[in-house]
Amino acid sequence: MNHTMKYPKLSLHLASIFFCLYLLAMPLMAQKLEWKNVSNEFGLTTNNIQVFTSTSNTLNDSAFKAYYVLINTNAPNLQMGVDTTLYRRFTPSAFYERLVQPVVVMNASFFEFKNNTNLNVLVHRGNLLALNKQDIEGKGKDTLTYTHVLNSAMGMQKNGKMDIAYTYTDSNSKQVLYQQNPMIPIKNKNAKLALNEGAVADLKKWKLDWAVGGGPVLVKDGAIFISNNEEKKFAGKAIADHHPRTAMGYTKDGYLILLAVQGRMKNIAVGTTLTETAQIFIDLGAVEAINLDGGGSSCLLINGKETIKPSDPTGQRPVPAVFFVK
Repeated sequence: MNHTMKYPKLSLHLASIFFCLYLLAMPLMAQKLEWKNVSNEFGLTTNNIQVFTSTSNTLNDSAFKAYYVLINTNAPNLQMGVDTTLYRRFTPSAFYERLVQPVVVMNASFFEFKNNTNLNVLVHRGNLLALNKQDIEGKGKDTLTYTHVLNSAMGMQKNGKMDIAYTYTDSNSKQVLYQQNPMIPIKNKNAKLALNEGAVADLKKWKLDWAVGGGPVLVKDGAIFISNNEEKKFAGKAIADHHPRTAMGYTKDGYLILLAVQGRMKNIAVGTTLTETAQIFIDLGAVEAINLDGGGSSCLLINGKETIKPSDPTGQRPVPAVFFVK
């Protein structure tokens, strides 16, 4: 029986409802971006390091501009790592000169302004350079309590395999411990997370060449997986706010992706939400991705030349650490 013929008014009415719902959902659907290879504009002469810029001027109806770098980590003679300072900060351009002009320089971990120290794990050539801030002091009615978290980090193991994991560091140890799944935050009156607590009893030693801490995780197993509730990086609904972003991820065939999103510039580039940032990585083929320090810190240099324009009115913000590629 042809129900469309028997109930023409009802069918047309339902069709109109579904079409209206479709139109309402359209702004929420992830827009796939278009990119252009601009390696020549930055003096790159090898396919092992390529840089791309967005040719799409909008993302989900917001002004958009971004760059990403694609790096073949299997290429010989390629050096990757981090550099950091002690109780001071440099602009990425100053790091570029200090590191004898590497091909890529990008801001890295979160940091605090009072002592200019990193808040996330940093590893270079197997050496632990900075520790996690993983014990968060309570405020207000929660004074004298602590919330303990495991911060995420992206690293390359000594066998050349890239991974993103949740990490634990201790000032009394040179080892970075990790687990693959996020930990539900632990709240108590202890000033330090105890390793004998059940949630972190299965941590393993991470044999790293380099690592950059940040958070939250954006992509896991090729799908959006934002572990902000577990890592406590942003409060409330802040993951839906638009900001400049710095992030990194990798593909299953060994390509490292570095992303810098310009933002806080009305009608030019507003930035992205964490969900939009995650979707960009998925569209680029990443199996895992992690958010790094963003906002006014976001900066990506290729052969010393800026890609995105930093959002601070004074230009590049001094930071205590960068990721680099030579």
